[in-house]
Amino acid sequence: MRLLPEKYRLLIWISLLLVAGFLTTSVISYVVSRDAIRQRVAEQALPLTSDNIYSEIQKDILRPVFISSLMANDTFLRDWMLAGETDVNQIARYLKQVKEKYGTISSFLVSEPTHRYYYGDGLLKTVSEKEERDVWYYRVRDMKADYETNVDIDMANRDAMTIFINHRVVDYDGNFLGATGVGLTLDTMAGLLDSYQTRFHRTIYFVDKSGAIKLTGKSMRDKQDAHGTILNMPGVSTVAKQILGNKSTTPTRLEYKRDHATILMSSRFIPELDWYLLVEQDLADDVLPLQRMLYINIAVSAIVTLLILGMVLFIVRRSHEQMETIAGTDTLTGLLNRQAFEMVFHQAILDSERRGSPLCAVLFDIDYFKMVNDNYGHLAGDRILQEIATIARKSVRENDIVARWGGEEFLVLLKDCPLQQAIAIAEKLRGTIANHDFALRGGDILLTASLGIAEYARNESSADFFTRADRALYQAKEKGRNRIAVSQS
Repeated sequence: MRLLPEKYRLLIWISLLLVAGFLTTSVISYVVSRDAIRQRVAEQALPLTSDNIYSEIQKDILRPVFISSLMANDTFLRDWMLAGETDVNQIARYLKQVKEKYGTISSFLVSEPTHRYYYGDGLLKTVSEKEERDVWYYRVRDMKADYETNVDIDMANRDAMTIFINHRVVDYDGNFLGATGVGLTLDTMAGLLDSYQTRFHRTIYFVDKSGAIKLTGKSMRDKQDAHGTILNMPGVSTVAKQILGNKSTTPTRLEYKRDHATILMSSRFIPELDWYLLVEQDLADDVLPLQRMLYINIAVSAIVTLLILGMVLFIVRRSHEQMETIAGTDTLTGLLNRQAFEMVFHQAILDSERRGSPLCAVLFDIDYFKMVNDNYGHLAGDRILQEIATIARKSVRENDIVARWGGEEFLVLLKDCPLQQAIAIAEKLRGTIANHDFALRGGDILLTASLGIAEYARNESSADFFTRADRALYQAKEKGRNRIAVSQS
């Protein structure tokens, strides 16, 4: 024991030397890196980011262009129009299938012979040159290009602002038959902007030729609501005229001050949208990680001694926790196993009795699961069970408990949950499983689940409680599977 203080003093001296070394090298590294970042952001990073984002946007717009091209060259669509457009249900089914298959917000066809506007639910209207909303169609009819990209309201979706790909349709002799295409909502593009901002760590937004902010990521939406246009936005307004006066498709570098911070901006015109793409970078954003790294290095050197002294305790504690986890976890799904669940359930009953709070259980299994093992093998069956476990965890509340009860059976314990709420949760779980794509190719097996629900009755034994849930599950299967059944206490 007398040797321990001496060892501690030795560790302290070693730690002080390490801290001094870390501190010296970290400060020098910080100063050098900070100066290098200033130059890199200004001359390389921002222009390159703008190019990458522009390429990503072109790629995201290219997919609906490809879909529209496929539609315009589809022989079914041409033949249907040439045959006189007699069966509206045929074209409605076609357009609805395109919309659902490719995940677009809309798909449409406008016929030149009849001037009818068709969409996924049938006939929407008849276009007219006198109608301002129909000007786009006559523009497409007279244009020489095969398609155009246009931002307009979608009459088939409550006038939602939509990016349309309008593609000309011609017959087998090259005569104009009409226009077809698909649409993406601006919400979809806004989601893309959010992903770009996350990926590139830049502020990105679009403005039109008047300077109005048309599309932003989450970080800019408050400014869009407050200012509406870059002409009124603090800082940006000083370079707004330079932005709007330049229609170059190559990046233009700009710089302005905002709240005593230097903001670098890249501006470029996107002819496909008739908008300007603006990418901003606050120099402090790249310097802050260096500062954090400096603080981290200092902190690491300061806690080396604590890490060494605590290592043995940490290893012992971690080993003990791992053994407990292994003993109580189903190795295939990562859920609680039956033994661990029974201990949790016993405590849940005590809490329910003491507080008088409702407690429900949902017992469910996979319908015809044996067919999966027979047709696809046990590896596929194991994968299905893992996916079911993931679905179950995501379908219930955060404080609910999910366990693998055995085989393809799972049990969900819903604490502080009335019966009606438990039914709603079970129905959500059932629907999610029924609609999930388990990627069982080459077969016609549709995986569903049957669920039995029971609400705990005061002073009821756990065996009786589980028996009622099991009977409810049996009733769900007897009634045709892929449904829920409720046990009456």
